[in-house]
Amino acid sequence: MNDIRRTILWVIFGFSMVLLWDKWQVHNGHKATFFPTATPVTAPAAQASASAATGAASVPGTSSAAGAGGAQVPGGAPASAAAPVAARERVTVTTDVLRLTFDSEGGSLGHAEMLRLADMADKSRPFVLFDESAQRVYMAQTGLIGGAFPTHKTPMAVVPGPRELKDGQDELSIRFESPDLGGVKLVKTWTLKRGAYDVAVRHDVVNTGSAPVAPQLYLQLVRDGNKPPGESSFYSTFTGPAVYTDAKKYQKVEFKDIENGKVDIEKSASNGYVAMVQHYFASAWLLADGVQRDLFMRKVDNNLYSVGMITNVGEIAPGQSKTVDARLFAGPQVEKTLEALAPGLELVKDYGWLTILAKPLYWLLDQLHKILGNWGWSIVGLVLLLKIAFYWLNAKAYASMAKMKAINPKIMEMRERLKDKPQQMQQEMMRIYREEKVNPMGGCFPIMIQIPVFIALYWVLLSSVEMRNAPWIGWIHDLSTPDPFFILPLLMTLSSLLQTALNPAPPDPMQAKMMWIMPLMFSVMFFFFPAGLVLYWLTNNILSIAQQWIINKRMGVPPQFNLPKFR
Repeated sequence: MNDIRRTILWVIFGFSMVLLWDKWQVHNGHKATFFPTATPVTAPAAQASASAATGAASVPGTSSAAGAGGAQVPGGAPASAAAPVAARERVTVTTDVLRLTFDSEGGSLGHAEMLRLADMADKSRPFVLFDESAQRVYMAQTGLIGGAFPTHKTPMAVVPGPRELKDGQDELSIRFESPDLGGVKLVKTWTLKRGAYDVAVRHDVVNTGSAPVAPQLYLQLVRDGNKPPGESSFYSTFTGPAVYTDAKKYQKVEFKDIENGKVDIEKSASNGYVAMVQHYFASAWLLADGVQRDLFMRKVDNNLYSVGMITNVGEIAPGQSKTVDARLFAGPQVEKTLEALAPGLELVKDYGWLTILAKPLYWLLDQLHKILGNWGWSIVGLVLLLKIAFYWLNAKAYASMAKMKAINPKIMEMRERLKDKPQQMQQEMMRIYREEKVNPMGGCFPIMIQIPVFIALYWVLLSSVEMRNAPWIGWIHDLSTPDPFFILPLLMTLSSLLQTALNPAPPDPMQAKMMWIMPLMFSVMFFFFPAGLVLYWLTNNILSIAQQWIINKRMGVPPQFNLPKFR
């Protein structure tokens, strides 16, 4: 039974390694090694060019598969030569936390820097979220549809005004005015507030014609389908669009699913948001609850994708105007900030299927940080509290392992004596377990119960933007990047080997070898993991070794190091 237990554990561990490798291959753009899927169909170049040209015009159609409910929105591709020619102006506004650059073409937001968050590659520069360059495309756009109305392609006039938030000021506005198009004028006002990553966007729609009009307002986020630069290949985080509604809750969609027309999202709602998500950061368009909107996701160019929503402005009589207020969030995934902005917005910080465990773990980690003032020590403190909470479960597991170690000489002698009689060997083994009152599965079950908790903690540490550029001690200046000197991974490897040495040696020689080889293979990945994750695992290993050592001593089983025998 002991052999069966160990075999089951190694099978689970081995299968996890296979899944991890498979995910890594897909994440790096290769075909899956073990579980291949159908290759996404890429649109021919001629078709993509046609799509781009259509997008630069006024209103191409959106397929129902994209989830827009048949509504039409302008494409997100750069304007073609057929677009109206006008001098474009780039206007930069700055607050204490944001530096935003707007484009007078459509009054769109094409560049956003997080002034309090450093770039991972060059810490002397602020982190850039939105960008419109040869390397990246990621923009926020709005406009009108339902006629030849102003869109995000329409040249607009920038109203003069202050461009920097001064001391003593709490907000700063920038205003764009479109020309009359189709009897409609659009005035777009972006208002930034001190210390805030959400921007109020006011759309004043004026009927300058002689007949009533009923335009619709669209709000969309457009970005390329590439992973953010500098993201590690050894852990996979989601990059792509997401929507939230009360009906279907949080739904994220891979770019390849949009490519293949496999989008299944709520198409109409009176609540929720649309978002673009990446590791640590997100952007989202927000409308007030109760405002009806249609949701869409689609591919707009060769490697550009959009997610957005469309809402009715309502009928506007000649000479009258109507206003639609929206908000754009563009910033780090700080749970408290996201929860305060909109219901469900905190879900862009994605913990996966273990959210129910991860959220309280993050709350506890945050409370520890308020006391300790250091995220590294907060991780150590959280693992210590979890070990205390699971003390009795661990005690049972280690007690069972201590009993197994105590009777191991009997088992080894019996296996050698009956090695040619497997059936009798199994019967004799069961007799020894009964007489010694040992449950060979007793050490497995308590540990299995704790696995979801520690997986949830893994995702908490991987997803929390607070780990970015957060120092611990000495040489660890950033808990979100690998240890520069590999000291923590080496200590983690040694602790894993020490744990293996303290465990009872399996009677089967092949299993005994695997007990030593697998921790070494597993430890290799930790050399590429963020230092915060390695610290959590190292702390857990050290506390587990200490507890196992104490329990062995109490049970009269002296700690014994079972060293490997590879001969």
